Amino acid sequence: MSDLRIGIDVGGTNTDAVLLGPDNTLLARCKTPTTADPLDGIATALGAVAPDDRRAVGMAALGTTHALNAILRRRELGRVAVLRLAAPATLSVPLFADWPDDLRAAIDGGGGIVAGGVEIDGRTHALDHDELRRVLAACGSIDAVAISGVFSMQDPSQELEAAEVVRAELGDRVGISLGHLVGGVGLLERENAAILNAALGGVARRVIDGFEQALAACGLIATPFLTQNDGTLMSIDQARELPVLTIGGGASNSIRGAGVLTGLTDALVIDVGGTSTDVGAISGGFPRESAFGVELGEVQTNFRMPDVVSVALGGGTIIHPDGALGPESVGYRIAEQARIFGGDVLTLSDLAVADGRAEMGDPTRAGTAQPDVLAAADALVADAVDRMKLVAGDTPLIAVGGGSAVLSDRIPGCAEVVRPANYDVANAIGAAVGLVSGDAEHVLDLGADRAAGIESVRVDAVERARRAGASVARLEVIRVDEVPLAYTDPPMSRVRVKVAGPPA
Repeated sequence: MSDLRIGIDVGGTNTDAVLLGPDNTLLARCKTPTTADPLDGIATALGAVAPDDRRAVGMAALGTTHALNAILRRRELGRVAVLRLAAPATLSVPLFADWPDDLRAAIDGGGGIVAGGVEIDGRTHALDHDELRRVLAACGSIDAVAISGVFSMQDPSQELEAAEVVRAELGDRVGISLGHLVGGVGLLERENAAILNAALGGVARRVIDGFEQALAACGLIATPFLTQNDGTLMSIDQARELPVLTIGGGASNSIRGAGVLTGLTDALVIDVGGTSTDVGAISGGFPRESAFGVELGEVQTNFRMPDVVSVALGGGTIIHPDGALGPESVGYRIAEQARIFGGDVLTLSDLAVADGRAEMGDPTRAGTAQPDVLAAADALVADAVDRMKLVAGDTPLIAVGGGSAVLSDRIPGCAEVVRPANYDVANAIGAAVGLVSGDAEHVLDLGADRAAGIESVRVDAVERARRAGASVARLEVIRVDEVPLAYTDPPMSRVRVKVAGPPA
């Protein structure tokens, strides 16, 4: 039986992998430094945890920062033509509005705002195919096209119609990113998300192809998945189409893994790596999602992301001669450069060992304790925890990540700091235990038949989960959100339904 699962998470410092049994029993684990080419680290981690009987592994899930790093570093991004189906109503707001100059320069392949769009009550404005063709002809060399229309998340017909025109004109040589698959209500934010998604097509192909090759080289025929922003999984086919939804997978993996390791379904989670610290929350067994749009690479978007506060503080954070904390870090070179590992760079890990907080490396090389510096680090962590809390009072805090050994056992506002067994590979465990989800959002008039309206959104969510690789028969509704919209006639509501279940 192929009832074993492999989870892999690529971090800035380490690549972690685990092999889990059918009851989530940890059978094997590996931590290996993240390499200059992260795909090399993935192959090493896979080989370390794969069982002798390769056929026993049914699923392998990968969480990676490739997509996020490509946007933050402005590298490996494709040229994107943008089609906004929303003229004349939105002509006063240009494409790429408020984008940073360097990111726009890396992505902008032209485009235009053309007639079209869907009204809130379902009425449509016809597309002009000749206008679409003229805009495409003026774009020059591009790698992908991003298409977004007004209220397309409830009626995607015009985006699909425009996509057919693009395919007829440009063939399969360019990718197509459709806004209704990426974001929710909010045309400009959804458009931005679709553009970023289109620009990541090449990055996605490289990661997925490398992952499949690593599985094959290891003799594994397991079904591959990628982890996505909400702590669930997506098939590699969907990941090729929607790579932007993998950006928050690393943080979500850690939060999900922390819940599995402790059995807690509601708690704060702090994940300390070599370079940064992320504080999030687990709510009802899933990562709590941000209630606001997410700014990604200085661009406002509206796709789902975990609610996380990040601090430039980790086990590899460099301590300067004046006692200042980073923000520079030795990153994945900590095993070579930190003093306790034979290097000559003073890091936060060295001070934690000198203070007696942590046991690692050679303590005789740690140097003298610097309580003032550790106190400053504790204050940064306490502030991040406080910003993540939604209610007053003490809350349990689950500490995970290889760098969490540098944390104090007492953090203000926390009832206790829980360090479960195998806390340092919680991210890989979170990837291995992930469910597959579908998420749909529509704006509807629920006055006539509320139940039928919500059911229509649920059906859309189920179809998205099926495309992501879920077992449809075992899907469960995780959440239903209904928010009435002001100043609409007839009264309209924003309805969102999320379903999740095990992989097919």
